[in-house]
Amino acid sequence: MINMIQYLEQNPTLVTLLKEKKASLIGVTALEQKAILDSFDEDVCLENRVWY
Repeated sequence: MINMIQYLEQNPTLVTLLKEKKASLIGVTALEQKAILDSFDEDVCLENRVWY
Protein backbone atom coordinates (compact mmCIF):
# COMPACT_ATOMS: atom_id res chain seq x y z
CA MET A 1 0.00 0.00 0.00
CA ILE A 2 2.92 2.35 0.65
CA ASN A 3 4.00 2.01 -2.98
CA MET A 4 0.49 2.92 -4.13
CA ILE A 5 0.45 6.04 -1.96
CA GLN A 6 3.88 7.06 -3.23
CA TYR A 7 2.68 6.58 -6.82
CA LEU A 8 -0.38 8.73 -6.14
CA GLU A 9 1.85 11.43 -4.62
CA GLN A 10 3.81 11.52 -7.89
CA ASN A 11 0.60 11.51 -9.98
CA PRO A 12 -1.90 13.88 -8.32
CA THR A 13 -4.23 13.78 -11.33
CA LEU A 14 -5.02 10.19 -10.41
CA VAL A 15 -6.10 11.32 -6.95
CA THR A 16 -8.54 13.71 -8.59
CA LEU A 17 -9.90 10.95 -10.82
CA LEU A 18 -10.32 8.68 -7.80
CA LYS A 19 -12.19 11.38 -5.88
CA GLU A 20 -14.47 11.94 -8.87
CA LYS A 21 -15.03 8.16 -9.06
CA LYS A 22 -13.66 8.11 -12.61
CA ALA A 23 -10.96 5.63 -11.59
CA SER A 24 -10.58 2.91 -8.99
CA LEU A 25 -7.82 1.08 -7.22
CA ILE A 26 -7.78 -2.62 -8.04
CA GLY A 27 -7.16 -4.89 -5.07
CA VAL A 28 -8.11 -2.22 -2.53
CA THR A 29 -11.28 -2.33 -0.46
CA ALA A 30 -13.67 0.62 -0.42
CA LEU A 31 -12.62 1.40 3.15
CA GLU A 32 -8.91 1.34 2.24
CA GLN A 33 -9.54 3.55 -0.79
CA LYS A 34 -11.42 6.06 1.37
CA ALA A 35 -8.55 6.10 3.87
CA ILE A 36 -6.03 6.68 1.07
CA LEU A 37 -8.08 9.51 -0.43
CA ASP A 38 -8.65 11.05 3.00
CA SER A 39 -4.89 11.15 3.48
CA PHE A 40 -4.66 13.40 0.40
CA ASP A 41 -7.32 15.76 1.75
CA GLU A 42 -5.53 18.96 2.74
CA ASP A 43 -7.94 19.70 5.60
CA VAL A 44 -7.14 16.38 7.26
CA CYS A 45 -3.38 16.83 6.84
CA LEU A 46 -3.45 20.35 8.26
CA GLU A 47 -5.77 19.43 11.09
CA ASN A 48 -3.76 16.39 12.20
CA ARG A 49 -0.12 17.37 11.98
CA VAL A 50 1.00 14.40 14.09
CA TRP A 51 0.40 10.89 12.74
CA TYR A 52 0.25 8.03 15.22
